[in-house]
Amino acid sequence: MPPAGNGLNERAARFPARAVPTAPEWPLRMSVREYLRKMRGTTRGSPPRVSNREIFWSWIGGFAGIAAVAWVHRLFFEQSDLTLMIGSFGASAVLVYGAVRSPLAQPRNLVGGHVISALVGVVAWKLLHSEPWLAQAVAVATAIALMHATRTLHPPGGATALIAVIGSPRIHEMGFVYVLVPATLGPLILLAVALVVNNLPASRRYPEVWF
Repeated sequence: MPPAGNGLNERAARFPARAVPTAPEWPLRMSVREYLRKMRGTTRGSPPRVSNREIFWSWIGGFAGIAAVAWVHRLFFEQSDLTLMIGSFGASAVLVYGAVRSPLAQPRNLVGGHVISALVGVVAWKLLHSEPWLAQAVAVATAIALMHATRTLHPPGGATALIAVIGSPRIHEMGFVYVLVPATLGPLILLAVALVVNNLPASRRYPEVWF
């Protein structure tokens, strides 16, 4: 005859009791803690310093690119209602001449990012100009989304979209012409200069990829 209690022991082995938590679990508190921990960053130290040669060619490229856009503006557009120079081109110059290997600096991104963002900005202004704050937010957010979707992400494009909304009456009067001048012609000039300058030093090559 089996000893008493064996049946209970087998049952206990087959169906072990659940552990009773000693303290209540708070997923939200843990999530907030992990969320805040992300703000520490993942690496230590400052970015490495580039060589003096790299600084020199970045300066040459930035100077030549912006000078070319300004010169074409003065030659062809200064006496017209159009403008070729907008602030976002300064940010593009940083990428195209200072970070030539960045995926964000390649021709597809440089030209496509500005063109798409300009189109979004003009549409946002035309549809939402009665609510400027909303037009501004929609322009930038939609430009980011469409640049992602078309693989043309170019951070200065966000500024191009915003300028179409917050720009002067002269910008607003341009309407969809803004997409062509300055948002297409300007980046094409920057690209032409980049092809010349960025391939002069042996240490550089541009572009990494066209499309």
